[in-house]
Amino acid sequence: MSQPRRHALPAQPLLGRRIVVTRARAQAADLAEALTTLGAEVVAAPVIRIQPLADLEPLRAALAAAECYDWIVFTSQNTVQVVCDRLAAWGLTPHDLRPATVAAIGLATARALVRHGVTPDLVPEQFVAEAVVQAIALRGELRGKRVLLPRAREARDALPEGLRALGAVVDAIPVYETVREAGDRSELAGEMLAGKIAAITFTSSSTVRHFVEIVGREAATCGRFATAVIGPVTAATARELGLTVAVEAVEYSVPGLVRALVQYFGEGGRGKRER
Repeated sequence: MSQPRRHALPAQPLLGRRIVVTRARAQAADLAEALTTLGAEVVAAPVIRIQPLADLEPLRAALAAAECYDWIVFTSQNTVQVVCDRLAAWGLTPHDLRPATVAAIGLATARALVRHGVTPDLVPEQFVAEAVVQAIALRGELRGKRVLLPRAREARDALPEGLRALGAVVDAIPVYETVREAGDRSELAGEMLAGKIAAITFTSSSTVRHFVEIVGREAATCGRFATAVIGPVTAATARELGLTVAVEAVEYSVPGLVRALVQYFGEGGRGKRER
């Protein structure tokens, strides 16, 4: 008896879709490459850039005393880059981080640490602060434990507050900030209003905020494209600013965002093809 024929997924399920990538230029390659491989026409529109803080003395002092910490928690690739780029200048090596247990939020952060010679001890399955607190707590009693948390200046306080609520002593040290990328996006705003953009991707709350500032609220909230976000925190920011979220990744990562876009445009024809 012959087997029922299965419908194969198209090799390029995003063919013909113009998808905007708002991520910082230095970090956009993986998302842009994945979308291009699936047939999308990628529109590069970085709206932020990562800028290390001018005064990193608090970070230097903390790392010089790394043996005093029970945990060091890296929240992003950016944090890894800022920390590891400065170790040599401060007479330190990645090995000097090892007295502490190292946690990495997200697979990309974990891979960045490994590239610098540090294998993280914990990579929580979910990449939001509340899940990270729970994952760390499951590794043992936190009361009285010291945690070093290098992070963005504008980061949410959910992670340090969650750890402190369990009795940890947390040194949350800002090491970088996200600043608005220069450039005129009036042409992109016009394409959005004209319905020539299929989707716009957002990988952080800061990309949403700066994007709305740059293209203007009228274009950002016109509803003629699919707003695609990497997770619930970014989704909440988008909704607060008046955007309707059409695509939200189940796994809070770039591969998860790509899979969500493929599902949105591929299943049931929900994604409307440009004319």
